[in-house]
Amino acid sequence: MNIAETPLLSPRFALALQFANQIHATQVRKGLGAPYISHLMAVSAQVLEYGGDEDQAIAALLHDAAEDCGGRPMLETVRVMFGEDVAAIVECCTDTFEDPKPAWRPRKEAYIERMKHEPARARLVVTSDKLHNLSNTLRDIRAQGAKPWREAMAQTPNGAAEKQLWYYQGCRAALATGWAHSLLAEFSRAVDELEQLVGTPA
Repeated sequence: MNIAETPLLSPRFALALQFANQIHATQVRKGLGAPYISHLMAVSAQVLEYGGDEDQAIAALLHDAAEDCGGRPMLETVRVMFGEDVAAIVECCTDTFEDPKPAWRPRKEAYIERMKHEPARARLVVTSDKLHNLSNTLRDIRAQGAKPWREAMAQTPNGAAEKQLWYYQGCRAALATGWAHSLLAEFSRAVDELEQLVGTPA
């Protein structure tokens, strides 16, 4: 790149990456225990690669900020730092602002229902998040085998294989309500693979 050319991403993106790394600094991913920022970077990169703009990419970096790092006060911090569009997408990505979180099933049911009505800008970020999470799940199943994975998940809160499959199937159906996108097609294929590996819920 010629240094005289206009950068494709502004300093706001670099600030968002730094801020995300700061607020999630002590968190790790399930499974291999990677720093949590790895997930946020992957989701943001995927959003950009599938046509998202800078605000969507910033929202992807911060999509768990309110849910995991401070609730509505954190959402207002995001709004002040990065603007209304980013904050609105982050809010769409947040399944609850309550602490402690409500029971898993009704919380997820409400989130799935809400996804049917969220704008396309938010759905792109949500789909990227779900696809990256599911891709990691599929990686673990391929490495362990379906039966050991099922047994391991049964030992975790809300982690039963049937619950995970139900949730991803619900997200796919909700996100596809009135919206089509190539990233959604990728997510749908990943859900299909999960169904094949662990079976459809009863």
